[in-house]
Amino acid sequence: MVKNSFISVISQKESEENRGSVEFQIISFTTKIKKLTSHLELHKKDFSSHRGLREILGKRQQLLAYLSKKNRGRYKELIGELDIRERKTC
Repeated sequence: MVKNSFISVISQKESEENRGSVEFQIISFTTKIKKLTSHLELHKKDFSSHRGLREILGKRQQLLAYLSKKNRGRYKELIGELDIRERKTC
């Protein structure tokens, strides 16, 4: 399993403040995504996990789009901290 101490530090800090915030939800989805990708590297034919990963990716993408529209500064900061690629705008 891949363990990222940086994300766990952020999630601990955020969990003390507000678990319902958009940033906390994005952080928790990111940790789930990292765990699932490490699982899928070992178990390539686990199609139910593939489906779950796609669902989580879609939810995170929606939250990132919302955060991008509402507060561009917080969006840029979060993208930098989590090392996520910026979403494409059409």
